[in-house]
Amino acid sequence: MEKIILIHGSGHKADSWAETVSRLVNRESVLCPELSALLAGKEASYPNLYAGFSAYCGRAGGPVHLCGLSLGGILALNYALDFPEKVKTLVLIGTPHKVPRAAFALQNVVFRLLPKSTFASMAFDKQDTFALGNSMKNLDFSGRVGAIQCPTLLLCGEKDGANLKSARFLAQNIPGAELQILQHTGHVVNEEAPAVLAEHLNAFYAAHS
Repeated sequence: MEKIILIHGSGHKADSWAETVSRLVNRESVLCPELSALLAGKEASYPNLYAGFSAYCGRAGGPVHLCGLSLGGILALNYALDFPEKVKTLVLIGTPHKVPRAAFALQNVVFRLLPKSTFASMAFDKQDTFALGNSMKNLDFSGRVGAIQCPTLLLCGEKDGANLKSARFLAQNIPGAELQILQHTGHVVNEEAPAVLAEHLNAFYAAHS
């Protein structure tokens, strides 16, 4: 099977996929990049991160299956739009189609109050988290998502209020997209419900292998 690339969000690291991967039928085909490593020492910004991600996908060879959560979903969506011939399937989990400015501003306030040590378990340190966030505040794929050409699965936890509206927007605007709302689950689906997530992914990849 082609490579399956699982992309984590900004609040977590690659190992957040571990339990989900252990339950995947095609786990030997799975890649889980560490987002901070994709910057390759460059300044933390969305353009630099996306360039690193694009290069990573290119090295994976052949059409790939992309599955991203939150920031990882934004990267996957961006890549599927820019390189449709290189993406076999797309799974977006709790992914915004545009960065919500009000929520972003509130998050920045909260982050400023947190000690640097809090960011040790996150994808980027405190300084890079702010720098990356500021470079993303104008991202908006609203007018482009209709161009997605590959089979697409949209997953969102029922408690992920911030992204449910976006999930429904994407379901209505990506041709043929399937939306599944996961019960009793919040934003970080791969850690809150790894078994349920793996079940959905196994079924999806079996249908589009």
